[in-house]
Amino acid sequence: MTSAPRIPRSDANSPVQKADLRKQLLTARRAIDSGMRAVWDHAIGAQVIAWWKAAQPSALGVYWPLRDEPDLHAAYAELSRLGAKLMLPVVVEKHAALEFAEWSIGEAMVRDAMGVAVPADLRLQAAYPPALLVPCLGFSPQGYRLGYGGGFYDRTLARYDPRPQTLGIAYQCLQVRFDSDGHDVALDRIVTESA
Repeated sequence: MTSAPRIPRSDANSPVQKADLRKQLLTARRAIDSGMRAVWDHAIGAQVIAWWKAAQPSALGVYWPLRDEPDLHAAYAELSRLGAKLMLPVVVEKHAALEFAEWSIGEAMVRDAMGVAVPADLRLQAAYPPALLVPCLGFSPQGYRLGYGGGFYDRTLARYDPRPQTLGIAYQCLQVRFDSDGHDVALDRIVTESA
């Protein structure tokens, strides 16, 4: 296996524009060896399962991996086996908060207008899940997430009261210092392959 890619670190004295930082992080994540990625995905999934066993939320919002995000399908299958109710995010409007659809392992999937997999039998739920796995392109030591810039998760977290518990999912090598914007919402915890 190859070593983890190095990400240029930015700080308040040397700000990196978020658009440039996103490109650097996407390139670095794409460069991670597939064997290493599989090992890391397994480690992240094991931590998510351990967290779920302790927390026992009534439902868990999960995500379908895009652009080399950690693939937790094996963990989702185990969570389902343990009795977890899984929900996938659904984009219903471009500048709105996410909605959530009930999802069962193995059911037929289709791509939505944004290219994201959603259940073919879309069962949107009136209630939002009390806990969410939030994929991160990058993350800061303070728990702020850097996504793709669409703002879907920020709008979602700002919309709900009480706010769902949030577990950011990322590879440790994608931790980077960046300034948060006024609309950024810090996640409750970040789960990586090592912590």
